[in-house]
Amino acid sequence: MSTSVAERRAKSPLDDSAERPAVSLAVPRGVKLLVTPEDFERLSRVNQDLRLERTAEGELVVMAPAAPDGSQRNLSLVAQLWIWNRQTGLGKAFESSAGFTLPNTAIRGPDASWMTLDRWEQLSREERLKFSHVCPDFVVELRSPSNTVKELQDKMAEYLAQGVRLGWMIDPIRAKVEIYRPGRPVEVLDRPATLSGEDVLPGFVLDLKGILFD
Repeated sequence: MSTSVAERRAKSPLDDSAERPAVSLAVPRGVKLLVTPEDFERLSRVNQDLRLERTAEGELVVMAPAAPDGSQRNLSLVAQLWIWNRQTGLGKAFESSAGFTLPNTAIRGPDASWMTLDRWEQLSREERLKFSHVCPDFVVELRSPSNTVKELQDKMAEYLAQGVRLGWMIDPIRAKVEIYRPGRPVEVLDRPATLSGEDVLPGFVLDLKGILFD
């Protein structure tokens, strides 16, 4: 997991009106910061330049902004998903800044995700404006140099356990794609040219040029 940084402005115990300079706390790998769902929402509001997640155990996960290479790959992925969804009107597509509260209380933000329109419409307006308590039908994680394969595989397994019906872990570093489906072994593909949305996203075909390989 990425190193996280917490900042606060402390007041002097001798003078409540005086303020000390902001203090930065570097949290090394392996040290866990636990937050409640309510505090996680507050942290997210004041740290909008960071991607934050919360594990089911309450651990805060801080991810730095994507590098330009990873950002343009993810943009191609999300754009293709959005265009397909725009044409079919079957659901709602989301990019990496969307956060979802899964049934196990983890708050996750896949690199791309999608859910059916009827499930989206079951959410109240208030719920849509928060980290909605819903698990997407489809998720994608795009590996960056800061991710280990094991980290993403564990995350994909969590998505499946929480209700995802189709998941892709796209790894440009190894030029492989791992496909996750409930009740079935993980399928590993070497440098595929395209991916099918199968019966979850009917008619969707993702062109992997510029995403998995250049």
